[in-house]
Amino acid sequence: MPARQKFLKSEQRESSLISNIVNRLALANHDISFKYYNNDKKSLMTFASKDIKDTIRAVYGKSVYDNIISFEKHSDIASVHGYIGNSEISRGSRNNQSIFVNKRYIKSGLITSAVENAFKSFLTINKFPFFVLFLEIYPELVDVNVHPTKSEIKFQDERTIYKIVFEGVHEALANSMRNSFEIDASDVLTYETYSTPLVQVPIDLKEETFSTLYQSDKDSLKLSEMYPKRLNIHDDLRRKDASVDDKAPKSISRFDNKVENNEDTKANEPKFPQLNIIGQFNNTYILAQGLDVFYMIDQHAAHEKILFERFKKQIEDREVISQVLMTPVIIELSSDDYVYYTENMQIFKESGFLVETFGDNTLSIREAPMLLGKVSAKEFFLEILDNIKSMGSGKITEVKYSMIASLACKAAIKANHQLTGREMAVLIDDLRYINEPFNCPHGRPTIIKMSLMDIEKRFKRIQ
Repeated sequence: MPARQKFLKSEQRESSLISNIVNRLALANHDISFKYYNNDKKSLMTFASKDIKDTIRAVYGKSVYDNIISFEKHSDIASVHGYIGNSEISRGSRNNQSIFVNKRYIKSGLITSAVENAFKSFLTINKFPFFVLFLEIYPELVDVNVHPTKSEIKFQDERTIYKIVFEGVHEALANSMRNSFEIDASDVLTYETYSTPLVQVPIDLKEETFSTLYQSDKDSLKLSEMYPKRLNIHDDLRRKDASVDDKAPKSISRFDNKVENNEDTKANEPKFPQLNIIGQFNNTYILAQGLDVFYMIDQHAAHEKILFERFKKQIEDREVISQVLMTPVIIELSSDDYVYYTENMQIFKESGFLVETFGDNTLSIREAPMLLGKVSAKEFFLEILDNIKSMGSGKITEVKYSMIASLACKAAIKANHQLTGREMAVLIDDLRYINEPFNCPHGRPTIIKMSLMDIEKRFKRIQ
């Protein structure tokens, strides 16, 4: 009907939606064989099996199959079982999560929250676990009429459901990783903490300090052309005048080549006064003074924003340099992921990837962007793909923003990292001249300031 037809997307996108439905049907009925052909091309084939793990391999591939563990838990009113993936196959979106209640595919914030909270002790921040979960429950304890498409349901006893899911997943993970991890009982979330789904911290402050970008003399030459101003803080300092005294740090003037042919005069102007460095607090916050104002600068957030604006400009100007990988990276995608890739190949090309088809739903990455030197090409590729799936292929600006913010966060110096006086001065001097220095890409402030009047009021020197 015309009214329905206008809502149809591209043939590839509609095909992806159909593939997704067939995949869920196959997972829910692993004792039945499925054959799915798309335009006379085999897209999925499963064989009847007593173990759903065999169907998971057919749907998601060998990489997922090799990195999942089983879990199960039973109570008087319900039982839960399934498979959950380890951190190796965790992704930046929840697209690889499947929940089945009495063999019917549904979406449930309650169950998703229970699984992810159980996984928090074992998962990298900003990642979501893979899982296929089956919940069997008495039908009279479930209300299926809370959504027009019946894709969402409501449980009569949500607390019990949350508890059984949380404990089943957490116990399986703890048993699997006990040899590698020492779990502190005080850090483990329990079901009593549940009220609303927890929000993950957007920035990991415990990550190791960043390393230099130099990989070889050849790469260094490319990077020097790509970064006429700085590779990182430590490299900058090697080119600085060695006569600067670390013990008495002072503000350092900008290099003559700070402005990289930027026609926007806004980038030529400092956004806050030149500061005198006082010191560093807790190896995380830089303390500085400007006129009669006291400044505290979050070193991670500040460096993150500097890198973010630099990377953003390089991608916008299509100045990204690609690096030929010594060994191509092979990625096996699900049918759904492969469709998203084929519809958005230009984004990957503009981001510095050279990708070739390597078989059905399999890609070979031959070149990767050299924005950050040693970055996992596979991880970076999948992050872009997850951003596209979460935001939609039509929002290219938002996809790139999230991708660049993630890169900048990983490359920036971290909290609990001691800086010398010269390093602090260079970092602040860089921050003064970027377009938007006062917030990091995630919205956190980079600088907090207090006037002399504010301080004296706190000490009751003035009223």
